[in-house]
Amino acid sequence: MIHRTFSSLQSFKAMTFGRGLNIVVSDKSPGASDRQTRNGAGKSSLVELVHFLMGATCDPDSIFREDALSESTFGIELDLKGSVVRVERSGSESSKVESSGDTNDWPVQPKLEKKSGRMLLKNSDWKLLLGHLIFNLSVEADEAKYRPSFRSLFSYFVRRASNGGMLEPVQQSSKQQTWDQQVAVSYLVGFDWTIPQAWQQLRDREDALDTLRKGASAGLFGELIGKAADLRTKLTLAEDRLKQKQIRIDSFRVLPDYHDLEREASTLTRQINDLTNQNALDRQLLSELQTAIASEAPPPIIDLDALYREVGVVLPDVAVRRFEDVRKFHESVVSNRKTYLSQEITEAEQRITVNSRSQAEMVDRRAEIFNVLKTGGALEQYTQLQGELTKLRTEVETLRQRLQTAEALETGHTELKIERARLLTRLRQDHHEQEALYKEAILAYENMSGSLYEKPGVLTISQTESGPKFNVTLEREKSKGINNMRIFCFDWMLAQLCASRGMGPGFLVHDSHLFDGSDERQVAKALEIGARTAERIGWQYIVTMNSDVLPQSFSTGKHIVKPKLMDTEKGGVFGIRFG
Repeated sequence: MIHRTFSSLQSFKAMTFGRGLNIVVSDKSPGASDRQTRNGAGKSSLVELVHFLMGATCDPDSIFREDALSESTFGIELDLKGSVVRVERSGSESSKVESSGDTNDWPVQPKLEKKSGRMLLKNSDWKLLLGHLIFNLSVEADEAKYRPSFRSLFSYFVRRASNGGMLEPVQQSSKQQTWDQQVAVSYLVGFDWTIPQAWQQLRDREDALDTLRKGASAGLFGELIGKAADLRTKLTLAEDRLKQKQIRIDSFRVLPDYHDLEREASTLTRQINDLTNQNALDRQLLSELQTAIASEAPPPIIDLDALYREVGVVLPDVAVRRFEDVRKFHESVVSNRKTYLSQEITEAEQRITVNSRSQAEMVDRRAEIFNVLKTGGALEQYTQLQGELTKLRTEVETLRQRLQTAEALETGHTELKIERARLLTRLRQDHHEQEALYKEAILAYENMSGSLYEKPGVLTISQTESGPKFNVTLEREKSKGINNMRIFCFDWMLAQLCASRGMGPGFLVHDSHLFDGSDERQVAKALEIGARTAERIGWQYIVTMNSDVLPQSFSTGKHIVKPKLMDTEKGGVFGIRFG
């Protein structure tokens, strides 16, 4: 329950609230004419104040950003999980919330601001904390879409007419989307809220599919996406290339001296080629030398003595001896020539042997280097391989997305239809399993409306192909007063269900707009039922009301909160006029 509201603004009218029914009255100032209205006395501002202190967004158009109010702090004392907590906030520092009291059990603790000595929470953390303490929501920030939020749930218990909160029972704001209504009401009643969450996710997929279909039919990207069968083949091949490239990179070793080895291998190749050429020349020379040595012989020396004898000339002994010397000389020359050729052959053979041995060593070394280079490479090669791998991954992912899109276009409608039917089955099963809650909600609404009218209203909870539908009826509901009483009964139905499950804010706030168009009997009955129900379930019921519609048939004296609000310049909640 709310114990009191207060502010550092001197003109602010601090209010203290008690258990059960509390009526904040707006009255006319003494001597005011009948034409003067109580509107503007600050009844709705009290509702805005409660929202502000319970984490509402402080937009630039918020009254708490007004120059006259922005530097003032506003506070509230209320019960949170059985402990009285004091909370303060200002428009100038709307992102911060100051708290004091017993906070030891809070999963998120306020932090000391050394400069000011205040214990502060970020407003975003404050909302998460309130969601946990009041509605048992997870305190962990969750980025999943379409979840119940504290601000959405809380707004059913403190409706704002300025946001369109008085238009429909299941709608706490005119801007509240269908999914949020379904999720919030399902959560408060006790149904499985993840089903309407999944329904909205399904609607998103349907919208996306419709957009794709329209684009494909208009020829915008139909050819770009392609057919699923072709894309599946391309994806398979691309995935295999990616796998092979990954294997190569995984086995790749970066060699710091890669370029030195590469240069050594090139030098060895050049030297091996030089030795090969040199051996070829030596083998050709060897062949020529062997041919030459085989053909070496002294020139034929004619037997001059026999020749001259035949012609009748007799040579002297001196001449014969000289011819013998010539013969011996030629034999000596041939012998020396053979010796020289033999030496040349030996040297050529030795060079071939040495070169062949060196060549074999070089070939082995080059093979060793090639083996090293084969299993590794330079850093830039590894970087290049990594770049190629990234391109392949991008190609695979693009193909995979194109395949998903193509399959969605080809089979999406059927799959979504199946999913919609599955969700409908889940919804029916959940409502069947939660039959006790189902009946409790229907009976609570019927009892509330039956206390107001002879013919009670009806709450119907339907399982439709668009999710759960909550429909609230009352006799003569086209009347504005009757329509507002639907909201009255619906809100108290939610309050009772939450109270039975040990959750909820512990208070319900209705401002005077809820009673517009209702006659005195309806107003009196509503206040009586609200007071009785609040007492029974241990909640607090705060109502703002113009004095001229206070019912005479219901004793309101003990329930009226002091001070009363007035229609004067200083008579409103803030004690000043602004804006």
